[in-house]
Amino acid sequence: MQCNIDSKGRTVRLAAGAVADAAGAVVLVLTFLHVLPWWGWVLGGALSAAATFMIFEAVLGWCALRAMGVKTPV
Repeated sequence: MQCNIDSKGRTVRLAAGAVADAAGAVVLVLTFLHVLPWWGWVLGGALSAAATFMIFEAVLGWCALRAMGVKTPV
């Protein structure tokens, strides 16, 4: 897991992770308040898990897609 993104890519991944984490928290709260049905737990958990991975990538300066050979724009 070598560093394969620059500071701009790290910033974008950190911001995207923060937005996804906030969205996951909103979905989980709405599910807890019975505004959303049972699948809200699954969606909120998936969003939070994805957000955690994006923040992990930002902290390490590593992108999983780039490590697999995908050309990312940032």
